[in-house]
Amino acid sequence: MITREDALTLLKQYNKEDFHIRHGLTVEAVMRYFAEKYGYDPEYWGLVGLLHDIDFEMYPEEHCQKAPELLKDAGLDDDFIRSVCSHGYGLCSDIQPEHQMEKILFAVDELTGLIGAYALMRPSKSVQGMEIKSLKKKFKDKKFAAGCSRDVIRQGAEMLGWELDELFGETICAMQQSEQQVNEYGV
Repeated sequence: MITREDALTLLKQYNKEDFHIRHGLTVEAVMRYFAEKYGYDPEYWGLVGLLHDIDFEMYPEEHCQKAPELLKDAGLDDDFIRSVCSHGYGLCSDIQPEHQMEKILFAVDELTGLIGAYALMRPSKSVQGMEIKSLKKKFKDKKFAAGCSRDVIRQGAEMLGWELDELFGETICAMQQSEQQVNEYGV
């Protein structure tokens, strides 16, 4: 298995934009949160979250198609690669999320983008104090953060058997716990 330091170096090799690196760090932290909550390996879940968009910046037309090659070259196994690619199910991948980790990754990838966009609109520019009710209003506004697929978020919640409020609340909580660490990270 790859170390977190090596995974971060690998992410930065293929992603130069601060936004993409911070997104990887945010999804990593959210995946760690859920792994700890449900008794899974936070290191493994975190690495999948960190590297889930490894090919997005350099190969946007090949997103989830180029990732297997890049991850295989880095020595990652087929299960890891499958999990990474499953987050693009129905969009850029035909690998359906099966395991709980894959379903969570599928749901939170888009949701963290929506929450992050909403945080930037707030006077505090932070997720601290963000409420589910306020996020739901932004979720219903299709013009707000239009690039974040509401259908994917809904589908992810359904795959997990969760209500949207549960997914929203837990993801907000995870982002609140990791926000300072992500913001302080020098990229």
